[in-house]
Amino acid sequence: MAVESGPMRYRKLGKSGLFVHPIALGTMQFGWTADEPTAFAIMDAFVEAGGNLIDTADIYSTWAPGNPGGVSEEIIGRWLKSRGLRDRVIVATNVRGPMGPGGSEGRNHPLQREGLSRVWIMRAVEDSLRRLQIDHIDLYQVHWVDNQVPIEETLSALTDLVRKGYVRYIGCSNFSAWRLMQALWASDKHGFESFISIQPEYSLTMPTRMNFERELARVCETYGLGVIPYSPLAGGFLTGKYRRDQPLPESVRAQGIASGRFSEQNWKILDKVLEIAQQRGAHPAQVALAWQLSRPFITAPIVGANSVQQLQDLLPAAQLQLSAEEVAALNEVSSWPLSRTEREV
Repeated sequence: MAVESGPMRYRKLGKSGLFVHPIALGTMQFGWTADEPTAFAIMDAFVEAGGNLIDTADIYSTWAPGNPGGVSEEIIGRWLKSRGLRDRVIVATNVRGPMGPGGSEGRNHPLQREGLSRVWIMRAVEDSLRRLQIDHIDLYQVHWVDNQVPIEETLSALTDLVRKGYVRYIGCSNFSAWRLMQALWASDKHGFESFISIQPEYSLTMPTRMNFERELARVCETYGLGVIPYSPLAGGFLTGKYRRDQPLPESVRAQGIASGRFSEQNWKILDKVLEIAQQRGAHPAQVALAWQLSRPFITAPIVGANSVQQLQDLLPAAQLQLSAEEVAALNEVSSWPLSRTEREV
């Protein structure tokens, strides 16, 4: 593929000592739309290409029929053990969602197997370590806010995990700007470990771009948090496999996640991505990812793949350098009018 490329460099994750490949591998699909042999092949290809950050969650993939959760972690654990690659891989996982017996009933069940309380975090980390077959988690992330637990309790528990050696760094996902600031302030005030990164939903499409850039991006730049966004291809919309007035392909994502992006502005964004991709001889997904990597606050977008070929279509984005004109064109087509308050900040 005739893609003009630049040097691929590992990127520092926030203020931490972790350096990550510009593309991270998400594993939500493992045990759901990708079986174990396929997952092994995808991870093999990812590491062979220089990838090192593998992201999962304890709840992956509870939405698959008959799946109680933890399956993605178990697959990764068996792969790590069979390949002997622990020292080459940064393992990131999430805690918060309902797990196992009583999980679906949440706090209405005596086990209360969810949330960000000290008691559940301490149970959940041991379960994740067992499933992953490792003695520590490199990046332990809270998957989303728990309104029923003080952030100080959560951060205190996470700090204990770091000091005990079970966890190296902590991060968060799906936090609003004010929630993130609350957590950073609590860490500073009480001497707790501080989040080094955040996982927001972020892509060229609206409103995910607008929602992140309005406030969260400014917090991350100001306080030095790494940003590892999920759904950077808008549920597959920015791969170019969806077109105006054409039937949806047969897939789980097409019927749900991606179809929610079908707005006139997003179609215009996709048209510009396709135009640049054709001019550069690149896959549309590579252009969308390269645009993300041009943003000063982005560390490494998290991509998922159901096959080795899908992954190999995405990884060249790490070395695709868009011109200033191409970045400006994508910024313009995906921009939104700022309010007076935003203009003055």
